[in-house]
Amino acid sequence: MDTFDAGAGSILRQPKAVWATAGASVVAFMGIGLVDPILPSIAKGLDANASQVSLLFTSYFLITALAMLVTGFVSSRIGGRKTLLLGLAFVVVFAGLAGTSDTVGQLVGYRAGWGLGNALFVSTALAVIVGAAAGGSAAAILLYESALGLGMACGPLVGALLGDASWRYPFFGTAFLMAIGFLCIAVFLKEQPKPARRTSLLDPVRALGHGGLASAAVSAFFYNYTFFTVLAFTPFVLNMTPYKSGAVFFAWGVLLAVFSVLVAPRMQRRFGSLKVLGGSLVLLAADVLVLGYGDHTTAIVCTVLSGAFIGVNNTVYTELALGVSDAPRPVASAGYNFVRWFAAAAAQYFAPKIEEWTDIHVPFVVAAVTAVLGAVVVLVRRRALTHRAQELEPAHATEDSVAVFAD
Repeated sequence: MDTFDAGAGSILRQPKAVWATAGASVVAFMGIGLVDPILPSIAKGLDANASQVSLLFTSYFLITALAMLVTGFVSSRIGGRKTLLLGLAFVVVFAGLAGTSDTVGQLVGYRAGWGLGNALFVSTALAVIVGAAAGGSAAAILLYESALGLGMACGPLVGALLGDASWRYPFFGTAFLMAIGFLCIAVFLKEQPKPARRTSLLDPVRALGHGGLASAAVSAFFYNYTFFTVLAFTPFVLNMTPYKSGAVFFAWGVLLAVFSVLVAPRMQRRFGSLKVLGGSLVLLAADVLVLGYGDHTTAIVCTVLSGAFIGVNNTVYTELALGVSDAPRPVASAGYNFVRWFAAAAAQYFAPKIEEWTDIHVPFVVAAVTAVLGAVVVLVRRRALTHRAQELEPAHATEDSVAVFAD
């Protein structure tokens, strides 16, 4: 509450450069869930099955994971503004090409290029906003968090609205919006000073040698498998029109944003980070299990409800990742995300494969198990996860939350 109130008065009084970067950030985060409601339409349009179409997410997140080792290396050498523009250029080109695809293979390849561009942009945007913002970092962070939540919530909705006419339109729409973002940043954002120290490609990997950071990353790996099973596999289970599927995931995104920004910090102050995370992971496991075995209405309710648990987990994992490591925040964040984004790629590949090998329920059983495994790692490694401090201050918690999710 303190962080929110501190930034509320000045969040709207920002330079044009900040608004340009924040606006482009909304579109960048929209890209994560944009294809969610149109996955069945893509499968039908390209005569593909769920396993083939799921590679859209696999390629995207695999490249995103690998790019975590590259983004700091690039931005510390060419500067934040050029890194943002490079990332946006990649997204514009590859999102536009994705809309012209005639085969799933082409679409998967273009989506991988899109992932590289998105990683370059998103991992740099927070630092640029904080550096250019007026009113202190609290207002800048709140603005960035708002962009994150708005993008995650609106991505499925925009995908549904454009995808109802054709599955190609969401890709063209993203390319158009990101082109506008490119022009705005090119015009309004001036280059900021480069970091005093250049980041090497291996710095994030070396940071994982810290036991606390490695524990947080491993637990987050299991959690992210659950998270992205819900995000990318559930649309095939719901089997709804793009409009209806988009509405479901819009509600999911709203809960994710609200619980990440407003609810999680309050729960942490009252119960402590580890208890909140462990409880949330177990509840997420139960929710996913009911989602997999419930009727259609139950599946919709559980899909939306999962956004609350995912929002809490995102915030708490971020604090754990950065609160236990001695490495600089950008380096620790890159190492942590390098591990956890591989789970996102794995979930998209294995969930439909598991369905093919067994039945439609088992992928959710696996997702429930991985959520529990994440909680077990937190329990077993609780001392390593609290090595430096039991809790972060609320303002620090909010700042770190945005930094890690962005990276």
